[in-house]
Amino acid sequence: MYFNFAVFHRHELSDRTRDNEEVFIMIEKKQFGPTGHLSTRTLFGAAALGSVTQDVADQTLEVLRKYGVNHIDVAASYGKGEAEKRLAPCLARHRKEFFLATKTGERTYDGAKRDLELSLERMGVDSVDLIQLHNLVPVDDWNTAMGSGGALEALLEARDEGLVKYIGVTGHGFTAPDMHLKSLDRFEFASVLLPYNWLLYQNIGYAASFDRLVAACRERGVAVQTIKSIARMPWPGERTRSCWYKPFEEQDDINAAVSWALGNPDVFLNTVGDVNVLPRVLEAAANPLTRPTDAEMSALAERTEMELIFDGEKTVSHK
Repeated sequence: MYFNFAVFHRHELSDRTRDNEEVFIMIEKKQFGPTGHLSTRTLFGAAALGSVTQDVADQTLEVLRKYGVNHIDVAASYGKGEAEKRLAPCLARHRKEFFLATKTGERTYDGAKRDLELSLERMGVDSVDLIQLHNLVPVDDWNTAMGSGGALEALLEARDEGLVKYIGVTGHGFTAPDMHLKSLDRFEFASVLLPYNWLLYQNIGYAASFDRLVAACRERGVAVQTIKSIARMPWPGERTRSCWYKPFEEQDDINAAVSWALGNPDVFLNTVGDVNVLPRVLEAAANPLTRPTDAEMSALAERTEMELIFDGEKTVSHK
């Protein structure tokens, strides 16, 4: 499917060129937590580069630059390190243009230290702006990472050495908001990352936990990054996109889902994990609608047979 990306890219941006000159479309910016960096509210989720060629990766990063996206979010585990490698040529030329964040899923001091060393090597950089403890949700993992000899100690050491500037935490699933609150009570993380879309927010428990987390982050000056904004449902069969959930495909549907998420002024939105769908998400972010109402989103969910993508408590209240 990746071979069609260049054609799609030229088609999508054909109305954004004039006399062979590029027209840059700027996405709104917001200060990213305590970093002082004005990040575009739509961040590039570089998981999309985990299984593409270098040529496609280079094209993708040029699309980002045309939309003014200035924040990259990758992880050591994406494509078993391939996503970080795909960033290297662009970073060699344009490192100063991007706030660069990566993640480690390791829980011990030694594992996290080695993970970060490999990440820096793969991307060809001396440091990153943000290193995140990846999916720090399982309690046993949390206890290990945050305890003596844990991953957090390695990241603090790396910060002291100038290898990273800030430290964040990410999570998936229904318990992510509460676990992030627990993490913030233990350490002053610069950012959190967790799922957020309209249907998930209709879950009574998740919505309450999410709101508590956002309120705490607002008070403490912590950046809130969101993922899965255009998740439609779990894959019903063979995957035809590289993201692990089935995304919305139609531009109008993506416009609604993205505009709903960005309608929350406290959050950033991480893009989709598929390079072919990415331009549609960027288009929606560059031209956000008035936030759709619950009635409009409910109609979208019913028409597209939207489903929750996580296992867990399914109690839903359409507010």
